[in-house]
Amino acid sequence: MSTAAAPVRSLRPGQVLADLLPAAGLARDAVLVAGGAVLTGLAAQLSVPVPGSPVPVSGQTFAALLVGTAFGARLGFLSLGLYAVAGMAGVPWFAEGASGWSMPSFGYVLGMMLAATVVGALARRGADRSVLRTAGVMALGSAVIYAVGVPYLALATGMSFSQAVAAGLTPFLIGDALKAALAMGLLPAAWKLVGRKG
Repeated sequence: MSTAAAPVRSLRPGQVLADLLPAAGLARDAVLVAGGAVLTGLAAQLSVPVPGSPVPVSGQTFAALLVGTAFGARLGFLSLGLYAVAGMAGVPWFAEGASGWSMPSFGYVLGMMLAATVVGALARRGADRSVLRTAGVMALGSAVIYAVGVPYLALATGMSFSQAVAAGLTPFLIGDALKAALAMGLLPAAWKLVGRKG
């Protein structure tokens, strides 16, 4: 009887993937926060310049959304906050090895902090457990990043808003669709795997 109930307990609503890791507590949370920041910094180095745009295509947005979804709102925000603060302090792990806060693309880093919080809150409501809901979460997270990043780009460069959209949003839509498709496969599959092991 207790073995039959165990999978239900291990996959209860309100959990994110990080909650299923052993040794819950402050030390585990600190490791997750640091690990999420490092993962985002490493993913940011997978970057390709976009002609006519000061913003490169990079893996950091995907990593930020993945960290937020897997860790939940609080740890997702802290991970991306650590990523942002360390990058502002000089760690060269923003896209293309950049650091500091004066670059035109810094608004996207701020947007990632907010997006990780939003997708993490939705993941706590089970939004990462099916393909369609995961697609919606990734689309919303990307929209949050652009909602901060594009106006910041316009202000930082003196572009008009429509120019900033053309330089800082439109070239990235296909890449965002591919990242969402990857997440649609990864996150629900992770939950199914955990459910089978439970």
